[in-house]
Amino acid sequence: MDQMQLNLLKEIADIHGVPEGAYNIRSNGQSIGRNSTANITIETKTDNPGINIIIAPGTKKESVHIPVIISESGLTDLVYNDFYVGEDCDVTIVAGCGIHNCGDQNSGHDGIHTFHIGKNAKVKYFEKHYGEGDGNGENIMNPTTVVHLEEGAYMEMETAQIKGIDSTNRITKGTCAAGATFIVHEKLMTHGHQFAKTDFAVELNGEDSSANVVSRSVAKDDSRQEFFSDIVGNTKCSGHSECDAIIMDNAVVGASPKLTAASVEASLIHEAAIGKIAGEQLIKLMTLGLTEEEAEEQIVNGFLK
Repeated sequence: MDQMQLNLLKEIADIHGVPEGAYNIRSNGQSIGRNSTANITIETKTDNPGINIIIAPGTKKESVHIPVIISESGLTDLVYNDFYVGEDCDVTIVAGCGIHNCGDQNSGHDGIHTFHIGKNAKVKYFEKHYGEGDGNGENIMNPTTVVHLEEGAYMEMETAQIKGIDSTNRITKGTCAAGATFIVHEKLMTHGHQFAKTDFAVELNGEDSSANVVSRSVAKDDSRQEFFSDIVGNTKCSGHSECDAIIMDNAVVGASPKLTAASVEASLIHEAAIGKIAGEQLIKLMTLGLTEEEAEEQIVNGFLK
């Protein structure tokens, strides 16, 4: 890998050199490095582009890194990655995609990730999207994440898209069996003429299952954002959805929450707030010696932290 590719890996997955544990590194549509361990097997799919990640029951404190990098202008990469997490696991999975586009054609990545999480297993999943380049071509990412949680399973998902993605349609779906927990934290920033759509849909099917979906976003310049969420409670369960956005300049942000209770025992809540940076916050920081631009940057960084 050249220095540019190494820099992309650092941005999206905090990888410096070869990662520890199991990993698959994909560059410009091809796997350029892979390692399985005694408990985690990574194999190439035979029916679609992508990989299967198989984690043995009882695997504890191990990690999997599956970053994707694209440096060819005009390349659109499509992968189907399936995760099979055995019962009673406790693992960390780090994904993400970085695009370096210096040409005049669009470059893109569509990643369809499906998780099958066994009983009482615990998964922490991190996914970061990042784009750069000095050409006229756009960076496009359309990630889809589908999560199936069996009884007592736990999934915590953190996604971040802060820079350089011109268009994105982010889809996350989940189903929860009895006692399962699904947590999603999204951080998103758009600027220029960028467009971002977020679409969450979670079904709480088992008793005492729960979901907590939180999106924090900042829209600058002439960018546009759309947020959709749909939580369905089919039994005794608890669900919470929150959209919190800062709007700046000429940006447009829309939030469309939906809650469906199909049981009198379902407890569902949605919160949404869209607004500009408070003037008193700016004034307070400017009295400490910051310019207005520096104060805005401090507030935005703190909001998305």
